Amino acid sequence: MEEPLPSELADALRPGLPALAEEIIAAIGREVSEYARPLEGPFGQGLRFGVERALGRFVDALVDPQAAAESDPRREVYVELGRGEMRAGRSLDALLSAYRLGARIAWERCVEAGQRAGFDPATLYRLASAIFSYIDRLSAESVDGYAQEQSVTLADRQRKRRALVRLLARDDAGAEEVRDLAQLAVWPRPQTVAALVTRAEDADRFASRLGGEAIAVAEQGLALAFLPDPDAPGRAAELRNALDAAAPAALGPTVPLERAATSLHRAQAAFGLQERGILPAQPAPLLTDEHLPDLLLHGDGALAADLAARALQPLDDLGDGARERLLETLRAWLDEPGQVTRVAERLHVHPQTVRYRMAQLRELFEERLDDPDARFELALALRATATSATSPSPPTPG
Repeated sequence: MEEPLPSELADALRPGLPALAEEIIAAIGREVSEYARPLEGPFGQGLRFGVERALGRFVDALVDPQAAAESDPRREVYVELGRGEMRAGRSLDALLSAYRLGARIAWERCVEAGQRAGFDPATLYRLASAIFSYIDRLSAESVDGYAQEQSVTLADRQRKRRALVRLLARDDAGAEEVRDLAQLAVWPRPQTVAALVTRAEDADRFASRLGGEAIAVAEQGLALAFLPDPDAPGRAAELRNALDAAAPAALGPTVPLERAATSLHRAQAAFGLQERGILPAQPAPLLTDEHLPDLLLHGDGALAADLAARALQPLDDLGDGARERLLETLRAWLDEPGQVTRVAERLHVHPQTVRYRMAQLRELFEERLDDPDARFELALALRATATSATSPSPPTPG
């Protein structure tokens, strides 16, 4: 363990501390551009207090190095200086520059005082080492405070961003309410957004993977996110890279910010259809604008089932095999109306088989096969039968 500096050195340095503090404060205001302003008010008072306390703490520690250890309650002064830089939106560069400047001036003045008091060069070299080691400790304390405040600020910002997702998900979200919360969340309001729904447990981490100031919330294992300016160059590739290629994901349409809830509702509906196997899960994300007919048809599963039950009721008395064959033929015939040969090729049967089945269908459905509206309803009903029973929709953030 290094031998403490002589206590007499502290006695020699102490009388010059007030003038040294003033010199350091003036130099900081003159040479550190971020602090080049009148040193008044809370900022000036904090700086003055920090410099004076640092000098006094250093001189006290000359005869007892443990006085500047981590347990010293006075370290909170420098931890708070670091926190203050974070709250002010600055990096630590200015504060650390001020520390280095103060150390240089303190070294010069302390050497002069030590020489006047008759201390030998070896003692003064040790004094220099002590000064710069001390400044390193002050810097570390401020770095610690900066990191603490950064962590608190980030956690608070993420909480507000999650609240913002929930607000944007509401149909009745007011423009002023969105603006105020976006400011608190430090979220630059974009002109347009698109909603994304997928599975993720950690919404904050997922949002950071999405990049581009995306915001997200996790609800029951789902991540509901809003992507600012989704049509910007490179955003599509960025989104694909952020998603799990094996997991379903649905991207709602690009809409103005005030219609964010519309995009989310669309993405939720599409994601529900993905999970029911009606819409494809890959490649992710599924673009809802490319599947509007399916969303229209299956948006209300109970309604689609009722439509199918009513429109296809003439087939109810048939056995499963006969019903399935006629359904297959009806579907092909509606897609290729009047094209017996093409329907036969599609079904891999003889054209005469198609004619026979169509005769059965005409007997069951009568004039409905010739009515455009009825044919449209039958086409919708057949597509509705491609799904299983309805399943719950993804949750809405609340």
